[in-house]
Amino acid sequence: MAAMKVLVTGGAGFLGQALCAALQAEGHDVASFQRSHSPALEAMGVRQTRGDLADPQAVHAALAGHDAVFHNAAKAGAWGSEESYFAANVTGTRNVLAAMRAHGITRLVYTSTPSVTHSGRSPVEGGNEANTPYGHHFKAPYPATKLVAEKEVLAANDANLATVALRPRLIWGPGDTQLLPRLVERARAGRLRFIGGGHNRMDTTYIDNAAQAHLDAFKALSPGAACAGKAYFISNGEPREVRRIVNDLLAAAGQPPVDKSVPYGVAYAAGAVLEGAWRALRLQGEPPMTRFLAEQLSTPHWYDISAAARDFGFLPRVSMEEGLRRLARWWATRD
Repeated sequence: MAAMKVLVTGGAGFLGQALCAALQAEGHDVASFQRSHSPALEAMGVRQTRGDLADPQAVHAALAGHDAVFHNAAKAGAWGSEESYFAANVTGTRNVLAAMRAHGITRLVYTSTPSVTHSGRSPVEGGNEANTPYGHHFKAPYPATKLVAEKEVLAANDANLATVALRPRLIWGPGDTQLLPRLVERARAGRLRFIGGGHNRMDTTYIDNAAQAHLDAFKALSPGAACAGKAYFISNGEPREVRRIVNDLLAAAGQPPVDKSVPYGVAYAAGAVLEGAWRALRLQGEPPMTRFLAEQLSTPHWYDISAAARDFGFLPRVSMEEGLRRLARWWATRD
């Protein structure tokens, strides 16, 4: 692939930095659009533009002069106002699409989420893109707004703009500032519990594999390509029980295993009570449990990734075991 000028939205984040590094390694000229300045991106030599996705003028200006966009930025999480999620995830995506049309940019790789297929306690075991429909009756604004955004990205695919949506599942690895630190904090405080025993299987994605999937899709993407206008599940292809995933991550951080569990009904009820308290008292931060989290953490969710292999050659290069070794080395040497 010839070198291109590529803009990554949310380049300062965990996956965003990995995308910037992967694109640079392929010889592309990389820029990032995000809310605040990133010393890490500065050290990488990535050009940075600060702004809000919900600001159409800022997005329009940031995209000028680029050949392709990796739209990775989003408001994630299990808690927050519907307005804030809609502004970042839906309005922001609409602004990106409009700016791409205005500037004649022809390729868009969009970072979606498997949560767009979440339907309460309905298990997904080996589901693929054809037999796993979009979810409904979401109990959190994140999956609801990501569903709207994904649909609009795929609908935008045409002869002048090629789009593809990737759904990486639970990204982890060196550089993670969210998942592993939170697990360690809760484990040390004695507040970490499995829901319903933690024996349900889930997919995860090592960070390098998540970035590689985006790069593979980008290389294959063009108007009329096999992947154009489609969404794909992405993972390591190694589903494991939640309790094993959590305890393997804790072990990489030098922490003892966790074994305590609470019944699903108790966790769901606690989530409902805590949601009500957070709303009534206007408390800051996220509740320690929500109904959406109770469902997500106790239901089997693992997917068939063969479509990504077929349409753009994605094969996970880093196994779970190797990823955990790399994570342990990083955790031991971090500041």
